[in-house]
Amino acid sequence: MEPFVRFRAIGIPVDIVNCDTDQIIPARFLRYPRGHEGYERFLFHDLRYDADGSERPDFICNRTPYRDGRIIVADLNWGCGSSRESAVYALLANGIRAVIAPSFGEIHHGNCMKWGVLPVRLPRDVCAALREELHAVPGAEIEIDLEDQVVTGPAGSAHPFGISGFDRHRMLHGLDDHDLVMEHEHDLALFEAGRCRDEPWLFAN
Repeated sequence: MEPFVRFRAIGIPVDIVNCDTDQIIPARFLRYPRGHEGYERFLFHDLRYDADGSERPDFICNRTPYRDGRIIVADLNWGCGSSRESAVYALLANGIRAVIAPSFGEIHHGNCMKWGVLPVRLPRDVCAALREELHAVPGAEIEIDLEDQVVTGPAGSAHPFGISGFDRHRMLHGLDDHDLVMEHEHDLALFEAGRCRDEPWLFAN
């Protein structure tokens, strides 16, 4: 997993309340493995494309320069709905490294942390103001500093955000679940050696 320390990118304003995981990636695409050719097209598929596969020019991600954006600024309850991890895979397939929203679906929030997409909670009025700036100046950039826990908007406004110490640690160091366990590899080895010494019958052939 790629560490997230400080990230600056074009912001994408997504003005959808309750944008659920089925809108992020429709259920019919869940049968495809991560890395499948064209996986990036699954993100917002039914919002981005017509039935014949042509782009809908009015959808924000199909418009230049938003199509090159890497930070989404959303509205209330981003990622609600089913628990599908594929919603995060679709974000990553499009280079999305962070979503800023007033609130998140709880399971989606956890999946984002596990796979390297930083979910940032900011007040609804702040998110609305950021989206207004991004609409007014297409291609405007947002910076997220995870070390200092600050979002800097296109106009230079600074917005502190909270994050648990555990989630901050894993994101700063790019640690997936396996990596988090292996941080304790030395202690695990000591524990196993102690069990072998004190309860050898458990390990007898």
